[in-house]
Amino acid sequence: MRKTFFSARLLSLLLVFAGCGVVGAACPAPAQAAPAPVKAQGAEKYSTRRIAGGTKVRLVVGDKVIPATLNDSRSAKELISRLPYTVSMSKYSHDYCGVMARPLSYDKKDVHNGWLNGDIDFATDGNYFTILYKDEDISKQFGFQVNIGVIDAPLSVMDTLPGSIEMRIELAK
Repeated sequence: MRKTFFSARLLSLLLVFAGCGVVGAACPAPAQAAPAPVKAQGAEKYSTRRIAGGTKVRLVVGDKVIPATLNDSRSAKELISRLPYTVSMSKYSHDYCGVMARPLSYDKKDVHNGWLNGDIDFATDGNYFTILYKDEDISKQFGFQVNIGVIDAPLSVMDTLPGSIEMRIELAK
């Protein structure tokens, strides 16, 4: 009984600390051929949040192109002004996360806890650019989130990426 209780507490702590971090791993070299857009297949799960309007962008990782939409928030507009922008990211239990060299400005009213699966967020507590694609149901425990957009591809595409990536964000053509 005591062992089960200890295991449950350890699992809870691991979930709390499973968020973003900095990993200095080497990233793969960019592909030579033009990246191919990700195609939907069957009854795939997509982002929970929907954005009307917004700015269409491409998230390019090696030979994969993930379509996305940035919203009209102050943070998203600042990111758009920096495009094309490349960020080194690492995979965690429910997201890909990378530290931005310069933080995005944000409106305090936009800061909240949690996310919806498929969200692209800026986490103000560490200048983290994040793509959150799992664990929406337990996300309220994570604060300092500013939503700046969503991915417009099946969420499963994120599971096909390697653990450490270079992601280039660019305006859609």
